[in-house]
Amino acid sequence: MTKSRPGTPANPLRVAIIGSGPSGFYAADFLQKQTDLTIQIDMYERLPTPYGLVRGGVAPDHQKIKSVTNVYEKIAVDENFRFYGNVEVGRDVMRADLLRHYHAIIYAIGTRTDRRMGIPGEDLPGSHAATEFVGWYNAHPDFRDCEFDLSQERVAVIGNGNVAMDVARILASTYEELATTDIADYALEALAKSRVREIYVLGRRGPAQAAFTNPEIRELGELREAEVIVRPEDVELDPLSAEALATSSDRTAERNVQVLMRYSTQGDLGKPRKIYMRFFVSPVEILGDERVEAIRVVKNKLVRAEDGSLRAVPTDEYETIPVGLVFRSIGYMGVALPDVPFDERRGIIPNIDGRVFDPQRMDTLVGEYVVGWIKRGPSGIIGTNKPDAQATVMRLLDDVRSGRLIDPEAPDRESVEQLLRERQPDLVTFDDWQLLDMAERERGQPLGRPRVKYSQVHEMLAVLTERKGHLNPSGD
Repeated sequence: MTKSRPGTPANPLRVAIIGSGPSGFYAADFLQKQTDLTIQIDMYERLPTPYGLVRGGVAPDHQKIKSVTNVYEKIAVDENFRFYGNVEVGRDVMRADLLRHYHAIIYAIGTRTDRRMGIPGEDLPGSHAATEFVGWYNAHPDFRDCEFDLSQERVAVIGNGNVAMDVARILASTYEELATTDIADYALEALAKSRVREIYVLGRRGPAQAAFTNPEIRELGELREAEVIVRPEDVELDPLSAEALATSSDRTAERNVQVLMRYSTQGDLGKPRKIYMRFFVSPVEILGDERVEAIRVVKNKLVRAEDGSLRAVPTDEYETIPVGLVFRSIGYMGVALPDVPFDERRGIIPNIDGRVFDPQRMDTLVGEYVVGWIKRGPSGIIGTNKPDAQATVMRLLDDVRSGRLIDPEAPDRESVEQLLRERQPDLVTFDDWQLLDMAERERGQPLGRPRVKYSQVHEMLAVLTERKGHLNPSGD
């Protein structure tokens, strides 16, 4: 008897999505919109909690952005959707297992680490990846035990993107500004004792090339006890930047420059914390005997590259800035999954239009796809992942029509769940997550906070055991 093409009630199209951040949920959403197909979606997440960087990366004082999880929740409660949390692909489940159980696999694992600067002194105590600090203040279990010496008065933040802005803003915020957010409770306590007074945000190119958004740079000027200081000479546009602004249809850079110009003319506001926005500088060495004591930078100038882009090249001018703490935020890098092709240089899964590409075979892999930052690199905002995910799912649907899918041995959901229960008895379902979500919200309520997060996996599992025990006291 010939099997029917996947996508019918009798033979549902089985899709595994690895990762539960925005790109994974947007891929699931677009699949669910295919009303002519019966599609069962299983989403895997190595943590017990869903939502990826929305939970673990978006700054705690950006609650409006986090409300996007309301959309993801509607996707997750669909009867043909399953969430398998606390299950790590490469540890509990291997790629070979996925190939045995699914017609298609979508990798949505994001980019978990920072790019390194590759300069002397980068590994001195006091020099950190921004992802460590962001994960720490967001109660991410991977970074719960990180330590940062906030007794230092001067800090350098390397980079000009939104993450760099978040790091600078959190360092410059008061206890009162953070106490109504979902920042990790231990981070709130540590930041309340912080002695940081000067924050140097260092960008290798000019103000017109900064990657932060308009709201991010404006927010720095709205802090209660911190002011932004920009030197007038740093916002004088060079001819190449002026030409680029005049010919671009994107007004973001123009508005950024306008905000920075306003900062450059506002004078000393007398606030105790200062955020120095510096441009056209690149770190060349982190100085110190036993820990970070200063950072040496080279001054840059802009040139037009052969491809037409504007690039920063070093001059022969140098400067040393005394700092005791350094956070590098110069871009994220992906981490390889076992048995899945990976581009070490770019930090992504190699692909052609979202289809995973195997450089050894010089061909795309049947039924394997990639979305989000692990597909294209760390660019754009949360919403950018929606059209990106849709584009990949369109390729998957093309392959459904042409029959170019994995032919799994055991595509039924029951066999998958049996395997998962054997490999990971502490599997977390979406119903479990909703119990944990409720527990966090209840912890925050008496404090006037949206939630107080659990930051360790064993804590989360213990809470779930207790809550489920209350729901089912008989243990049946």
